[in-house]
Amino acid sequence: MLARSECVRHFRRMTILTKKYRDNVRNVAVIAHVDHGKTTLVDSMLRQSGLLGESGMNERILDSNDLERERGITILAKNTSVDYNGITINILDTPGHHDFGGEVERTLIMADGVLLLVDAAEGPLPQTRFVLKKALRLNLPVIVAINKIDRKDARCEEVLDEVYDLFIDVGADDATIEFPVLFTDGRAGVAHNELNDGSTDLRPLFDAIVNTVPPPEDTRDQTLLLQANNLDWDNFVGRIVVGRVIQGTIRVGQEIFVKGKNNRVIQGKVMRLYSANELGKVEIKTAVSGDIISFAGVEEVTIGDTIVADRETPALERIEVDEPTMAMNFCVNTGPFAGKDGQYVTSRNLRDRLMREAMMNVAIRVETTDSTEIFRVIGRGELQMGILVETMRREGYELMLSKPEVITKEIDGKVCEPEERLRIDCDEQYMGAVTQMLGERKAKMIDMNIESGRTTIIYHIPTRGLIGLHSRFLTETRGAGVMNATFNGWIPKQGEMPGRASGALVSDRTGVTTAYALYGLQPRGTLIVDPGTSVYEGMVIGETPNGRELNVNCTREKKLTNIRAAGKDDAIILTPPKKMSLEQAIEFIDDDELIEVTPATLRLRKRILSASQRQRATAGGK
Repeated sequence: MLARSECVRHFRRMTILTKKYRDNVRNVAVIAHVDHGKTTLVDSMLRQSGLLGESGMNERILDSNDLERERGITILAKNTSVDYNGITINILDTPGHHDFGGEVERTLIMADGVLLLVDAAEGPLPQTRFVLKKALRLNLPVIVAINKIDRKDARCEEVLDEVYDLFIDVGADDATIEFPVLFTDGRAGVAHNELNDGSTDLRPLFDAIVNTVPPPEDTRDQTLLLQANNLDWDNFVGRIVVGRVIQGTIRVGQEIFVKGKNNRVIQGKVMRLYSANELGKVEIKTAVSGDIISFAGVEEVTIGDTIVADRETPALERIEVDEPTMAMNFCVNTGPFAGKDGQYVTSRNLRDRLMREAMMNVAIRVETTDSTEIFRVIGRGELQMGILVETMRREGYELMLSKPEVITKEIDGKVCEPEERLRIDCDEQYMGAVTQMLGERKAKMIDMNIESGRTTIIYHIPTRGLIGLHSRFLTETRGAGVMNATFNGWIPKQGEMPGRASGALVSDRTGVTTAYALYGLQPRGTLIVDPGTSVYEGMVIGETPNGRELNVNCTREKKLTNIRAAGKDDAIILTPPKKMSLEQAIEFIDDDELIEVTPATLRLRKRILSASQRQRATAGGK
């Protein structure tokens, strides 16, 4: 009789030998820092698969969202597939900005390997580290592609050394560091195993994916097991669940059970079943283990729920993502101009929309407050909040936003706040101003490198220090600096952060701004409104350089008389106003201010509109 340990080893050997794999399928996620060329490279992969034409209309085909095309970034994770020599390669495109890290994390769960893109000039950046750590935590094999080798400032060999340093820094083992390396030009659709090896297409990349990414296990004969990794919506079939078939088979018309939080079980039926290809979704009848699919038929499902074929099958561990670090209050618009632009203006409209967002995005949480008109939304950062608000305003919603604040939690009896790893790239001449600015925000320098007059500095900084930092950083570096940050953990709460240095020019009455009045206000500060803009008392129309709040009349008109003289009137020449984007407005506002968001306009306002009431409140606070 064999000893117990020998029996276990024998069983494991037999299990490995008897496992079946789907050699004609590969599931790979494309990960990188923002703007390192993921979506462009995927475009070339789709084009060389043969179903896309050479027309420029097909550029960034996966960035189907209007905001993605306008901003040039990927916001929502998406999947598609290509056929290469009879092998279906399912490609998962992920966002590159750290605010959308929740999309990256749950997408990686569906992959068997990752393609890590690194810009040939910029090298590894903070989000490169973030996504790589997530991939290594899931034990996914990595293919490294040094992308954009066509750049004039490309430094491929140096960047490759930096990538090796990054792998060592994040704790990769010896086997993981033996990753395949390719040199790619996503725009031209070329991949090289060695620089200038004569390759003219992406076949080396496809071969690397096929040879490095393991095929999924074939368990189609077992009971169905699938997890909701993402959600979509279709006006005809309703909610669509996106996920990977972990084991078993799923068919159209099949009875299924959805296992959610708190042992909740819902019975449903698969009404539509889809797979992704180069041109979008295509209806199918059956999918098996290893396939990435989407289906419709169950409405009450959330991300992380387990879909099974019988009640007895246990649920999978729910998807957990890094905790959100920032919160904002979303309020019903109560301004004097409320309801003039928007279609959805009530607290019920606002609540339903935010709850739907929280259901479809695990990186967003929505909490109710003491007021039925105010909802606390918790997320990853200012950009994520800005994207959500911009999406809502385009859908016809009106709302107001408060200044963002960071989340704190108690660890070992101490109040802790989130910390970010911040990378700064700027010219050497601006290093002094940048260092002083970050020192005021409790940042600690970790590393610094100066090369060819360009300085790269790594800081650890409280997340609070990032609020309002971007605009000031661009000012200090004359628009030539680059900053990137990613979540680094929790630290004991630091001291007070400096507030906004500038003050506000505030309208003291309701009316329409005039060029004559604004011309007289120009010496007081920087204006953010044009002539002919409707304003109300308490609305912010500009900023002052000295930190003081000034209540001004911006609707004053020139008095007309019957006396005219040559040269009497001054020529009214207005400096173009400083137009703020939504993200800039979020950075700008102070604790006593709000942003009024409608489909047509953005307005900044004081919480208390009346100047006299604000003075009394300030006096009472003192």
